[in-house]
Amino acid sequence: MTAPDVASSGRMEPVSPDVNFPALEERILEHWDEVRAFERSVAERDEKDSFTFYDGPPFATGLPHYGHLVASILKDIVPRYWSMQGRRVERRWGWDCHGLPVENEAQKELGLASVREVDELGVEKFNETCRGLVLRYTNEWQKTIRRLGRWVDFDSGYKTMDTDFMESVWWVFKSLWDRGLIYEGYRVQPVSPALGTPLSNFEVAQGPQERDPETKKDGHKRVQDPSLTVRFALEDEEAYLWAWTTTPWTLPSNLALAVNPKVEYLKVRVVETGELAYVEPGRLADYQARIVDETGIGSLKVGFNKVFGYYIEVSKANDTKVPAGFVRKQTLKNAERYITDELKTFEDKVLT
Repeated sequence: MTAPDVASSGRMEPVSPDVNFPALEERILEHWDEVRAFERSVAERDEKDSFTFYDGPPFATGLPHYGHLVASILKDIVPRYWSMQGRRVERRWGWDCHGLPVENEAQKELGLASVREVDELGVEKFNETCRGLVLRYTNEWQKTIRRLGRWVDFDSGYKTMDTDFMESVWWVFKSLWDRGLIYEGYRVQPVSPALGTPLSNFEVAQGPQERDPETKKDGHKRVQDPSLTVRFALEDEEAYLWAWTTTPWTLPSNLALAVNPKVEYLKVRVVETGELAYVEPGRLADYQARIVDETGIGSLKVGFNKVFGYYIEVSKANDTKVPAGFVRKQTLKNAERYITDELKTFEDKVLT
């Protein structure tokens, strides 16, 4: 079979089935560089016909990875579309210099294990180290973003530690404050004791990773949490109620113990001290070596003395002994009513 004479027939040359797509992409990138396609798409268009695209910058202290690829492509599609519509679209690259990533990197660089050591070194010296780490991976980012075919302006890029950027953020916050849209609330926030700072959900998810030996899935590394057995002294008996917890930092505000009315608790005597204690039967094996004898009892409905002296008045005002099921239901009901009221107040402020 003989191929047709393309030149004499006036038809386009057939496309070879042996296409090297990476090489083809490289040639396109080189062509864009030669004709300065991106720069001209901005410079040759009127500023009055601009399209502004706000792009959340990546952390300055991390290398690009596969998680950045999809986001970068999406961040290129939108401004590229408007550029193809004839609009002027500036795309300044940014570096996120604030927060835990750069501080954590600086602590590793300086060999500091805690906030106390940071204070001993001096905040100014620590901040100077943070600033010096900001542009550590610039070349790697430029290479990756260019290879993706994403158009951005690295030369006119900004850093969130720039004074004018930080002042613009404060201006936005002040504007929201003036409109009555800023309010104070409460939330449960994970905190890093070593770094002395709250953690975002994203930062918590970046914790130690490993493949789970049971589920075979990648996730958080399994660790053995430290735990405490707390002895609550009963009010009407020379005995203690033992409660096990992995969150001992909540004890100062503890106002209640949940007791299951359907569980038969055990009354035991401790070898070392001779004291009497009540334990949940499921935990008996953990303390078996320290116990002399045990006796089964019914559901507990007893008062107890608080571990710490905080919120005593609040505790006395609500000193009722009810089964745990009722407490849980009533607490949730009150919480739902509180949350609803809070949201309604916030919505009234926003709508007005």
